[in-house]
Amino acid sequence: MPHMQASDGCSIHYRFDGDDERPVVVLSNSLGSTLDMWEPQIPALTERYRVLRYDNRGHGQSDTPQGPYTLERIAADARELIAERELAPVLWCGLSLGGMVGMWLGAYAPHCLKRAVLANTAPLLGPPEIWNQRIALVDTDGMDGLARVVVQRWLTPAFAAEHPAIAAKLTAMIASISPQGYAGAAAAVRDMDLRDSLSRISVPVLVIAGSQDPATPCSMGEQIAGGIAAARFAILEAAHLSNVEQPEEFNRLVRNFFDAA
Repeated sequence: MPHMQASDGCSIHYRFDGDDERPVVVLSNSLGSTLDMWEPQIPALTERYRVLRYDNRGHGQSDTPQGPYTLERIAADARELIAERELAPVLWCGLSLGGMVGMWLGAYAPHCLKRAVLANTAPLLGPPEIWNQRIALVDTDGMDGLARVVVQRWLTPAFAAEHPAIAAKLTAMIASISPQGYAGAAAAVRDMDLRDSLSRISVPVLVIAGSQDPATPCSMGEQIAGGIAAARFAILEAAHLSNVEQPEEFNRLVRNFFDAA
């Protein structure tokens, strides 16, 4: 699989799916996941688009430099990848951390984006003590224990019970992440505050929230949509990974929004 060397030397792993001649959709991952979190979207999106996925630094097959990381640095990885492959402006779909990156790009690198979907995300996600405890936990005990806790926030109990194989696969994905990489990226989420940046975003935006999301509840999605002039807001019956729990409806919302570009 191809890699891009970021300006600070970090190697970022990425992959393309779909026809080279079609418009590009970039999918950006949640904290604690790899590009495999988007598998439910690939068949639907590649019917119409060329899809670019990548692993955030510290995750998957990308390098794991010493942390802590900042949101600006994580977003710069995406900006540099888009620039290296001469893709701008792209259609952006980011969930959780990926949505935060999308907000940053919309505010500070608007030339990169044509439209953006910001799913299950927030402009501020505290308090810091929660993140400090999580960072201390993975530093001490690794990712296995955290994986079991996080997947309970990613999926509703009913969905996890009905789809144990999906829950197990996501748990294994989280457990596979480098503790150092997870801690570095968690510090970026802890320290970011995009509330005053929302008004800078001028590209059309679709905000998606999960009705049962304990990590980034609907009120946070409403805050994002209320702060961006050209924003729409939608709610899916899901927890944090709405793209996994409600793939058909998620894909429909995203395709309809991007088709209007």
